[in-house]
Amino acid sequence: MKKQIKKIAVMTSGGDSPGMNAAIRAVIRTAVFYKLDPYGIYRGYQGLIEGDIERFTARDVSNIINRGGTILKTARSKEFRTVEGRKKAYEQLKKHDIDALVVIGGDGSFTGAQIFSKEFDFPVIGIPATIDNDIFGTDFSIGFDTASNTATEAIDKIRDTASSHDRLFFIEVMGRNAGFLALYSGIAGGAEEILIPEENIGIDRLVESLRRSKRAGKTSSIVVVAEGDKTGKNVFELAEYVEENLKEYESRVVIVGHIQRGGCPTTFDRVLASRLGVRAVEVLLDGESDVMVGFRNNTVEVTPLEEAIKLKREINKELLAIVDILTT
Repeated sequence: MKKQIKKIAVMTSGGDSPGMNAAIRAVIRTAVFYKLDPYGIYRGYQGLIEGDIERFTARDVSNIINRGGTILKTARSKEFRTVEGRKKAYEQLKKHDIDALVVIGGDGSFTGAQIFSKEFDFPVIGIPATIDNDIFGTDFSIGFDTASNTATEAIDKIRDTASSHDRLFFIEVMGRNAGFLALYSGIAGGAEEILIPEENIGIDRLVESLRRSKRAGKTSSIVVVAEGDKTGKNVFELAEYVEENLKEYESRVVIVGHIQRGGCPTTFDRVLASRLGVRAVEVLLDGESDVMVGFRNNTVEVTPLEEAIKLKREINKELLAIVDILTT
């Protein structure tokens, strides 16, 4: 028998990403459309434990679709990793008579959501939002498109300086465990090499590739490096090694950093967040739980949270081949 849903709560957890506000807006307004009472939980799981919960109306989410970050704030909670912490969170939901929970975040947030759902038989739906784009069950996660555009814009600007001074630039973008951001922005920015955690090309191959570029007449080059790449201990050591072994290059390092997380979300991210937010509420009303709504083959599909957490999203081999072809 399906549990009747009357009140739902939405929260953001983990790292912020552009488009989270658009997803919050979609969840709140869809709940109102279906005559449900929506609530917002501030500061993620920690805010849930502490009862930082507020009733929302459709007007409360006006003029936020264009804003980066998250109006609900986000935080990491060590306490929620304990049984006692999760019990406090459950008691807060019961205190407010909330029947279901929508969690906007990445695999760490979904891990907590799945454990919580099973422990207390509580309906939970996940919405993928991470600039790393590394969640299984969705082609794109909320925030990735905006972050990749920000990184590409940085690469374009650095290219101007690289060309003017005949320099080699190593540009580090985010991606501790996944290279999607580096791969997309690197291809879009015309990088000569792209270094990602999934494909360790080796430092000797990198040096030889840059040497070939020099012989081919290139006076400047761009190497895009995901922060989790292991070609060198870090991007500074990598640049130093290359400069020592390629005396004809003068190198510089640029770390794009946290500006990739911020800024107004792109049209794609706003539409994606809206679609996933609407579907998350509808899935709850259909009686489903412990699942994630994702975007696959231009449709919104449902994936069990367990699969979204445990299965690895693979790098597109076609994109890797494109890099080899276009950097010749």
